[in-house]
Formats: sequence, structure tokens, C-alpha cells
Amino acid sequence: MDFALSEEQTAIFDMAQGFGATQIAPFAREWETAGEIPKTLWPQLAELGFGGLYVRERSGGSGLTRLDATLVFEALSMACPSVAAFMSIHNMCAAMIAALQQWAADPAVALVLIDHAAGRGFCAGGDIRMLAESAAGDGTAARDFFRIEYQLNHLMFTYPKPIAAFMDGITMGGGVGISQPASFRIATENTRFAMPETGIGLFIDVGGGWYLSRLPGRIGQFLALTGHRLNGAECLALGLATHYVPADRLTELKAQLLADPQRIAAILDDFSAPAPPAPILVDKPQIDRLFRADRLEEIYADLAADGGEWAGKQRAILDTKSPISMKVCLRLLEKSLALTDFEEEMALEYAIASRIIQHPDFIEGVRALIVDKDNQPRWAVGQVSDAEVDEIVAPLPSETAWTPAKERA
Repeated sequence: MDFALSEEQTAIFDMAQGFGATQIAPFAREWETAGEIPKTLWPQLAELGFGGLYVRERSGGSGLTRLDATLVFEALSMACPSVAAFMSIHNMCAAMIAALQQWAADPAVALVLIDHAAGRGFCAGGDIRMLAESAAGDGTAARDFFRIEYQLNHLMFTYPKPIAAFMDGITMGGGVGISQPASFRIATENTRFAMPETGIGLFIDVGGGWYLSRLPGRIGQFLALTGHRLNGAECLALGLATHYVPADRLTELKAQLLADPQRIAAILDDFSAPAPPAPILVDKPQIDRLFRADRLEEIYADLAADGGEWAGKQRAILDTKSPISMKVCLRLLEKSLALTDFEEEMALEYAIASRIIQHPDFIEGVRALIVDKDNQPRWAVGQVSDAEVDEIVAPLPSETAWTPAKERA
């Protein structure tokens, strides 16, 4: 299928670049100081059709969303690099929600494919620097980002039509949120799945609490605390992927799905190949034993008491992570397992996100890993109390709580 830009799309690209040069670049320094982009800008973007900047094509009975922000990102980067990433990612979520809602009501669409641009990972998540800059102020822009991102995650989770996500390459952070709700999740030998948020002072959001809490044994707790990366075979073994397909067969697979979307299950079975052994299953007995506790202090104690090489390695990894993030993740996993409605999960995670972004550990994590890149975060000192965790995970008041995306009229 040809994804070359049409004349109309090229014109939109040019328009985006011009808009960025005249309406964004002159005010960028002021917005950076304020830590957010004025809300008045978004209606102007909508009127200009920025929601259509992403290459969205209908082919047969399939709706195909390419997770390639090239049009808006490159155009706005030329005009104003400091705000391009935030606008592209925010707009991507909004555009995907609009497209999914339209396709849900379109009887001609039988299947939605979530793909990525050639030569890149599936999705590595959002703009962490923007979130930190917003959090350093009043956090409005960051909360708005989480709100719409979680609306996309929820919409995909409750979608009435099958969705297939191609987890070919890096699938981390936000990439988990747009792959795991899919009915069909295709892993390859290139898949690298992880939720590394504790290393930057965040937590396992975008539905991470729901998905990881339901993994076998204590693997979810292990992944949440350590940020351990899984390969494609491990994703398949744990149920994070439904199929394992060699990367060199994906082009042919997508062509067949587009030609006959009603047969997606049978086609995926035909293309699936035996996966290599999953190393995570070899480690599962010691993961279940050493990560059995829901309290971080007990996990540390179990790792220390074991005294083995593997336990020592995991303890050293935990020493690099944010204590508040790890404790919040453990509490989230415990609470998420008891939930029966994904909407409740998103409301819980939004409450956590709204507060944890303004914790000193997040600001420090961004400094160490994104800004200065010294990879030596100096986490907030002192014992993290249960009361502090309670405050972060508490529900928000109804007037500020998260709600699903409104249905299209």
C-alpha cells in the first residue's frame, strides 16, 4: 500500500509549517517559561484541520492508523522545535480517537490496524520533557495530556471492532497503552516490551496496572519495579502478545489482512511461527519467591536474604529507581487486580498521574535522564510513608476526575 503524501497532504504540511512559523515560534520562549501552551491555540489548530495530519487510509474493510507524526512533527519542528513534540503527540491521540470513533460507526470498516512508520519502533511513549516542564508550573498541560491519552486507551479497550497492533520494535510506556487493548497483538523478533517508568519517577500508567497485575505469578510486580525488557517470545508466553510472526513476513501479512479483514484470526494463525524459548519463564520461580510481597521493604529484605547473584543484580537495579514510584506501582497493582471495569482503572491512574508528576522525584528523573543525561538521579531522601502513597492514589474530586471520551454525535 502506498503511503506517499497526496497533494492535499503536502499542502497541509506546508500550512502546518507556516502556522508554526507565524503563530508558534514568536511565542515559544514565553510558553516555555510558563510551562504550557495556551489553550486558545487548540481551537485554531482544530480549525486548520490538524487532526487530519496523520496518514489515515481506508483500504477495503480496514481502517489503518499509522503512528507516524512526521507531518506535524517535522513541519512544526522547522518552525519551533521546543513545542513540536508536545503538539504532535497530543494531536496524535486526538486524531486517533476521532478516527476510531468514526470507524466504529462505519459498517464498511471491519478491522483497525495499529502500525508504525518503517524503520522505527512501534511506540516509545510520550514527551517526558514537556510533562516535566508543565509539572514545574501548575501541571495543567501535563494533566490535559494524560486525560486525552487515557481516553484513547479506554476507547481502544472497549472498542466494538477488532484491532490488530503490530508490536514490531520498541513497545514501551505509551506504546503499551495502544498495543495491549488490541484484540490481536503481533510480536516479532524485534519486539522490546517494557514499562520503565520507575527509572524516571513516574509509574506504570496507560493501563499498566490492569495488564501487569494480571500476568502469571509475580511477574507483573517484577516488571513494574525493575523496568525489565521482554522480547517477543516472552510477550507471547505471558499473553502480552497473541501471535508471533517473523518481521520479514509482516508486509505480506498486512496485505492479506487489508484484502480480507473478516478472516483476521485465520490469517494470523497462518502467518504465526513457533517462538523461541522465553527466558522470563526460567526466572519465574525466583521472581515469584523474591517479589512475593506487596511492600517494597519486604522485597528488599527477601532479595538481601537470598544472597544469590540474580537477587543481587535485581537489588542493584531497584537501587537506581525512584522509591516513591516503586511504592506507588506496588499499590496500583494491588488495587488494579481487584477492579472489574477498565474505566475505573483509567480514573485511578489519572488520579495518580495528576499528583506524581509534581513529586520532586519526577522532576529529578527528567533532569538526570533527559536534560543533563548524567543518569545519576538523586531521589528524594527519607522513608516513603504509607500515608504519602495513600495521598497519591486517592480518588480525585468528581469535578476534576477522569472521564471517557464523549461519543461522536
